[in-house]
Amino acid sequence: MRRVRVLSLPNVITFIRIVIIPVFVTSLIYRRYNYALFLFAGAGISDMLDGLLARITDQKTLLGAFLDPLADKFLLMTAFILFSVYGWIPMWMTVAVISRDLIVMMGWVLLYLLYDITKVEPSFTGKTAIAAQLVLIAYTLCSLTFRGVQPPRNWMLVIVASLTTISGLQYVYRGFRQASER
Repeated sequence: MRRVRVLSLPNVITFIRIVIIPVFVTSLIYRRYNYALFLFAGAGISDMLDGLLARITDQKTLLGAFLDPLADKFLLMTAFILFSVYGWIPMWMTVAVISRDLIVMMGWVLLYLLYDITKVEPSFTGKTAIAAQLVLIAYTLCSLTFRGVQPPRNWMLVIVASLTTISGLQYVYRGFRQASER
């Protein structure tokens, strides 16, 4: 990555996405589900936009590489926690999502501390699991916003939980493999 100003447009978009999180939470607390859906969709669009802009304009930064996935994780974890507190999704789903993220994060820290491995590439399964989680959150918000949209079905939850678990296991396997190669 070449050296770029910290306040590049992609990084500003990422900062805005982080600032959206408390507004998203406030929208949920005050039952303004249409606002929450709008903010969640805006965060999703901005996530695609900041990455695309960073690549197109060659403004990739270490700060952006760190903050972008962090912003995504904070938004997802916040949504899952609140959705399970309000009873819109089961608690076990939130535990599965957060557990996977904590295991992956702790694995990365261990790889770094023990083997000086600093880069863990996202997997297709991991990206698919995140996409499924995003769709589940968006669908749940749609069910709260629009009449006639049913709450998430059990099969949806099973698919998201399965993808989340499989991707977590895949990251653990890849971590062990990287460690054994050192």
